[in-house]
Amino acid sequence: MILRKQFLSHVAQTSPSPMLVEVERAEGSFFYTPEGKRYFDLVAGVSVSNVGHCNPVVVKAVQEQAARYMHVMVYGELVESPQVTYATELAATLPAPLEAVYFLNSGAEAVEGALKLAKRFTGRTEMISMRRAYHGSTHGAMSMMGTPEGEEWKAAFRPLLPDVQSIEFNHFEALNRITERTACVLMEPVQGEAGVRLPERGYLEALRSRCDEVGALLIFDEIQTGMGRTGEMFAMQKYGVVPDIVCLAKAFGGGMPLGAFVARHEIMDTLRENPVLGHITTFGGHPVCCAAGLAALRFLKEERVVEQVEAKGALYEQLLQGHPQVKEIRRSGLLLAVELGESAKLYRLMELFKEVGIMSDWFLYCDTAFRISPPLTISEEEIRESVRLILQALDRL
Repeated sequence: MILRKQFLSHVAQTSPSPMLVEVERAEGSFFYTPEGKRYFDLVAGVSVSNVGHCNPVVVKAVQEQAARYMHVMVYGELVESPQVTYATELAATLPAPLEAVYFLNSGAEAVEGALKLAKRFTGRTEMISMRRAYHGSTHGAMSMMGTPEGEEWKAAFRPLLPDVQSIEFNHFEALNRITERTACVLMEPVQGEAGVRLPERGYLEALRSRCDEVGALLIFDEIQTGMGRTGEMFAMQKYGVVPDIVCLAKAFGGGMPLGAFVARHEIMDTLRENPVLGHITTFGGHPVCCAAGLAALRFLKEERVVEQVEAKGALYEQLLQGHPQVKEIRRSGLLLAVELGESAKLYRLMELFKEVGIMSDWFLYCDTAFRISPPLTISEEEIRESVRLILQALDRL
């Protein structure tokens, strides 16, 4: 109780009604309160904890790197093994020609860097995003929130970046608004905060073709979909479309704060001169964070975690569909939106979930569906047990 009071008094709040669940420890697919209550973590830090809480491989990597060295110099000056090794293995995992990795601290900063890079490389200023897109809360990233859904967050902070427009996701005819004035199109290959909206067949291919036609850069925001969440290591591999720049964060750091944008050298090298230091960061690519991210990437590969994601997501879908409160399930791998159709039901369900030991939430642009995005390491037995609790709560609506 004392800690909760101190939290409210001294930790800056993001809403009038925080969850106020105190975390004592976390392991695998669960976290626990000081009183010993166990919660199924079906949020995973919004797709951060893909390899599970306190994964021993990641914990060991963090401990060992912290004992060697932590921060020594601003990013890009010294040759640091965790950065170099992670960048090398990441480039080998991504489709060609995505090969040059710029490490940062977060997803929003990755988006900021990618936008600057696109303007610098093309010499253009117009930037296009998708309706119901979420890319972060910094001024540039917030500017790319699709309107009108994003206006609630944007209005109080205007003026934002000029020369930004949004088009409707999955509308083929809207692609004609991408012209020779356009520096870049920024999009999520699967829209997350819109409530898990998947691209229609042929849409990403048509978008790629239109960008090539007019010389605009295509930027994928894989901050939430990357590192195995959709059933491939990256969603771009699921759909067979390669962007010019990809933004990474969340699970990219293995539970530690880490982001990056990745492009081919021809594009990335424009940040080196005219002016020099076109983008700089002090803590980006922190060696401890890179060590954690590298350990997580290797764990996903060596334990064949990603290959199991589609089956696990399908099991959730199979066990939940058919309940009278469930109107629709939208899914990509282990990223699910379970649609109830009414926000009042959703808010009530969140309280019921806390009672039965389920941690979930809704989506920024969809408060009628609840999120299921557990650690990718969740077992079949844990899936079935968590669904039993979900159904128990749904029965009480």
